[in-house]
Amino acid sequence: MLDKLEEINSRFEKLTNELGQPEVVQDQGRYRKLTQEHYGLQEIVECYRSYLEIQHELEGNRELAEAKDEDPEIRKMANQEISELSQQLEKLQKQIELLLLPKDPDDSRNIIIEIRAGTGGDEAALFARDLFQMYAHYSESQNWRLKLLNESRNDLGGFKEITFSIEGKDVFSRMKYEGGVHRVQRVPKTETQGRIHTSAATVAVLPEVEDVEVEINPGDLRIDVYRSSGPGGQSVNTTDSAVRITHIPSRLVVICQNEKSQLKNKNQALKVLRARLYEQELEARQTETAEKRKGMVGSGDRSERIRTYNFPQGRLTDHRINLTLYKLEDILLGNLELVIDPLLSYHQEELLKAS
Repeated sequence: MLDKLEEINSRFEKLTNELGQPEVVQDQGRYRKLTQEHYGLQEIVECYRSYLEIQHELEGNRELAEAKDEDPEIRKMANQEISELSQQLEKLQKQIELLLLPKDPDDSRNIIIEIRAGTGGDEAALFARDLFQMYAHYSESQNWRLKLLNESRNDLGGFKEITFSIEGKDVFSRMKYEGGVHRVQRVPKTETQGRIHTSAATVAVLPEVEDVEVEINPGDLRIDVYRSSGPGGQSVNTTDSAVRITHIPSRLVVICQNEKSQLKNKNQALKVLRARLYEQELEARQTETAEKRKGMVGSGDRSERIRTYNFPQGRLTDHRINLTLYKLEDILLGNLELVIDPLLSYHQEELLKAS
């Protein structure tokens, strides 16, 4: 492990020197690539350097503790410090082991989220709205930027479907386990008998990709434009600004209508299409390497039921890791780390077992 860490430390120092060279700064593409690599190594290098410092202190205190001619009080203090430093070293070692685990290359990407109402009609659409608001609150708490791309509402203000992007630091790494079927159990507003109903919404979390990463042949696209509409078909504007793109080979259809500009809606729709095509490619690769996915949290399939939100009991259950929390209101208000942190910890522990 120490040899690997020393190699990483040397690479980090080399990158630091390169980033200070004028010719690198002037080449924006190279500078951005090196900056990303430098940033990716920073945490583990800092941990490694702290590890070496503590190890050095530990050796010094051991020498003092074993010195027969040293003052007894000094030897006693040295032994106390040995205990504290040993604990710090053990904690750092575990942190380093986690940092050395293989990283998902998509972890630093921004994301596009699609939420669709499933079983349950109007109640499912209202639940889809609750999920969107939960993600919006969480994004705000993380200082991420959320942008609405497309929405289709029902008459009660729920979302039949909604698409939005989230930009910020390590967004995909924290949000990737939200994909799947989310189930809700509660008494709908439209229920007169007070009976609990079960409804569902599907969430897809797509890593955002650049144009060069997923090439789209313009000849494979059918692009339709029409007038944007709001809830109940009410006209939002009087120009044909809404865009529907059909990717003929894959039969994927993307609609964007939230911008007033047709060009902006087209660009946003292409961004969503690239993300969907990238996801299809990932799924194909993951199917080929299914054995390697044993350490993953769930299958990653959007048809998999991952979570239940039980309103009468104020309970949230994540079925993949058997996590039950009686803090449903807090989580819906954006305290999503109560669920995300245990999911990440579980994934890391599984990777450690497999390594």
